Amino acid sequence: MGVPLRQQLTVAKYLLKQKIFGVKRYPLVLMLEPLFRCNLACAGCGKIDYPDEILNRRLSVEESLQAVDECDAPIVSIAGGEPLLHKELPEIVRGIIARKKYVYLCTNALLLKKRIDDYEPSPFLTLSIHLDGNRERHDASVCQAGVFDRAVEAVEMAIARGFRVTINCTLFQGESAEEVAEFLDHTQRLGVEGVTIAPGFSYEHAPQQNIFIRMRDSKELFRKVFKLGRGRGWRLNHSGLYLDFLAGNQSYNCTPWGNPTRNVFGWQKPCYLLVDEGYAPSFRALMEETPWHKYGNSKNPKCANCMAHCGYEASAVEDAMRRPWKAAWVALFGPKTEGRMAPEPEPEYETGAPEAAPVKARPTIRIEAVE
Repeated sequence: MGVPLRQQLTVAKYLLKQKIFGVKRYPLVLMLEPLFRCNLACAGCGKIDYPDEILNRRLSVEESLQAVDECDAPIVSIAGGEPLLHKELPEIVRGIIARKKYVYLCTNALLLKKRIDDYEPSPFLTLSIHLDGNRERHDASVCQAGVFDRAVEAVEMAIARGFRVTINCTLFQGESAEEVAEFLDHTQRLGVEGVTIAPGFSYEHAPQQNIFIRMRDSKELFRKVFKLGRGRGWRLNHSGLYLDFLAGNQSYNCTPWGNPTRNVFGWQKPCYLLVDEGYAPSFRALMEETPWHKYGNSKNPKCANCMAHCGYEASAVEDAMRRPWKAAWVALFGPKTEGRMAPEPEPEYETGAPEAAPVKARPTIRIEAVE
């Protein structure tokens, strides 16, 4: 795992506390989205499909820190949009660190050189840089040439200045195992702390729908990747059982409450990936009033191919708490890459062709200057 021991112990202490007090649903990572505005328009993104009146909205420092206090998860992932466009983000980050929470600041890194002096290295702060594969693959994913090279320069600069740095990688249709393995080798050479990697979720509002990987194809791809990775020392920022799930060896139900989302609309039901399910006015209302039983890849057609960490990393962690011997086995020997896969969930919803949803006109996306 690409996670420092200090952070692992903090999370373990938190999990043990939930078990002692018999808490059945608890957050592991707060997904804080203080804005939706971005300086890229990526092919697989469903977050920027809003009019300017929404893209111009921001969570205030007070609202952001209130969300951190309400949720009280040990880890806060700040995403968006592009968080570095938020002028008060340094104050938000300082406030979270002061609460001894671990912050993952997700960014495409285009503004990082300009804004790096607004932050100080800390064991509680990690810069999570968005890179969806090698140069050609990433630039195609973000629909702009040259972004990969600028992101890599920013990674090298941040590491040289003492920051914790990880890579956030999303895989899309057409990836080969060899290509992914080569990319992970490159991250090793960069010297990043770890890599978060998962198949892309098929956002309903994403401008391109033919880029997402089906569940079975995802599992086969990860098996090939992990087989190539034997002995190569990749540092993946996930639990071993989640990686085993990606390789098709575990059957997990989704636990979206493990990664609750607070954005400019409120607390998003049930997770940050489904944008049309409504919002709760508070974290408590989110946990108590969300119909959790309606979501998951067997429960809801929108979730059918989802293997995202926001739904299944917490499931894997919960499994590791119940069966630590299984987690230890995977940690020692890695995910299984051959043999029969775990059965996929049987759909509990209507499997006939769904009624076509009305097509919404996409608003013009204004790309802000990044220099």
